[in-house]
Amino acid sequence: MDFLTALWLPILLSAVLVFVASSLLHIVLPFHRGDHRRLPGEEELLAAMREHGVERGVYLFPCPASIQDAAGEEMQEKYRRGPVGWMTVLPNGPIRMGRSLLHWFLFTLLIGIFAGYVLWHAVPAGADYLAVFRLAGGLGFLAYGIPALQDSIWKGQPLSITLKFVFDGLVYALVLAGCFAGFWPAPV
Repeated sequence: MDFLTALWLPILLSAVLVFVASSLLHIVLPFHRGDHRRLPGEEELLAAMREHGVERGVYLFPCPASIQDAAGEEMQEKYRRGPVGWMTVLPNGPIRMGRSLLHWFLFTLLIGIFAGYVLWHAVPAGADYLAVFRLAGGLGFLAYGIPALQDSIWKGQPLSITLKFVFDGLVYALVLAGCFAGFWPAPV
């Protein structure tokens, strides 16, 4: 745990600055404003979902009862007719941004801790700024940018939206890299 004592400042600073950068990208800049669309007939669809007791969870539609059922002609026809998709339903009530923002900050802190751990064991004290920056940036991009690609692969998210999140990840990785490179410990 020596790395936490030596790297607490870049770990904490990177979490704070990534949090600020994400706020700028998602709230201040218009970059993500077109990511979500309103469902046609939203009121009727929401009423039908309430009537059928749709609760919090992740739903697949149409959803086969089994693997064998998925290959059947009836399911194939449902797929052809559509719509086909995934849907995440949150708990009823206003969206609790405070809780989500707290979890996001803790996530950024966790990434900083793991990046610090790897860097501590891979880069000697007193290393050149660029040597620390390169490895920290790579680690940051692996944590923040690359995982966004899964949403296009598995959830059918349009690539245009996914690439925005990959770009966000690149920004966060550069912020993290700058924090670690700028505050890398001197040789003892």
